[in-house]
Amino acid sequence: MFIRTVTAMSLMLVFSGQTFAHADSKNEVEIKAQKLTDGIYVLFGQGGNIGLSVGDDGVYMIDDQFAPLSDKIKATIAGITDQPVSFLINTHWHGDHIGGNENFAKSGTVIVAHDNVRQRMSTGLEMSALGRKVEPSPEAALPVVTFDSEMSLHLNGDEMRVYHVAKAHTDGDAIIYFAKDNVLHMGDTYFNIGYPFIDVSSGGTVDGYIAAVEKGLSLANDDTQIIPGHGPMSNKKELSEFMAMLKDLRSSVAKLKDKGMSLEEVLAEKPSAKYDEENGKNFIKPDQIVTFIYHTL
Repeated sequence: MFIRTVTAMSLMLVFSGQTFAHADSKNEVEIKAQKLTDGIYVLFGQGGNIGLSVGDDGVYMIDDQFAPLSDKIKATIAGITDQPVSFLINTHWHGDHIGGNENFAKSGTVIVAHDNVRQRMSTGLEMSALGRKVEPSPEAALPVVTFDSEMSLHLNGDEMRVYHVAKAHTDGDAIIYFAKDNVLHMGDTYFNIGYPFIDVSSGGTVDGYIAAVEKGLSLANDDTQIIPGHGPMSNKKELSEFMAMLKDLRSSVAKLKDKGMSLEEVLAEKPSAKYDEENGKNFIKPDQIVTFIYHTL
């Protein structure tokens, strides 16, 4: 696993909800498309990585970043195909993944997500880990098709399998596997930029997070191209290394907590120390990942 440099300021913006923190940010962001197969692309910009399926049945995409970027995202897609965006799947409810929902819905896109995503978006939430309150989304931004455990879309000559992974990054996470193209979108159940964000306020847990990664690994093989929620493209080997780190961290924190140690005492033991140089310099810091794990054991 390589060190990914992402500034804390940028990622605070990523998780700040459905608004841009800086008015001029929209002009500075470039949406870059990377072709993975003849029909599958990933779009990088500001926020969660976007998956894109393009073919005779139209375009269906995974996540849509922030609202002010919608026109740039649409322009990038238009450079690939003149087909409309028919379906949009949200991997979870955070604003850097669903911020453009309303804009795409107004263009005729059907939004799909887990039941809990619609619920979270409808009611808003206090994100205690970030000290932020997220207001309810407008009606037009809400998913209109929701599912409980899993579903499939049979479009563009492929079968896109959508799986709910419970209580992982949030309580509404979905991972998406393109069976024919062998591409896996992990959403924020995989951070390829360091320690992951386990949103305890949204029902996230370390055990659910590990289970989500295990589910992803069960779908993947050595040739699978893996789209993480954040960071560059990855593969099964790197995802396996990410899981091993998480399991080791969980075990280390659990042993200390089982001794009756308080959170402050566990933090003083620095159970993440051997991973901090590589993983603890981006958005989630060492004390934060230990705290997430401690509180959800």
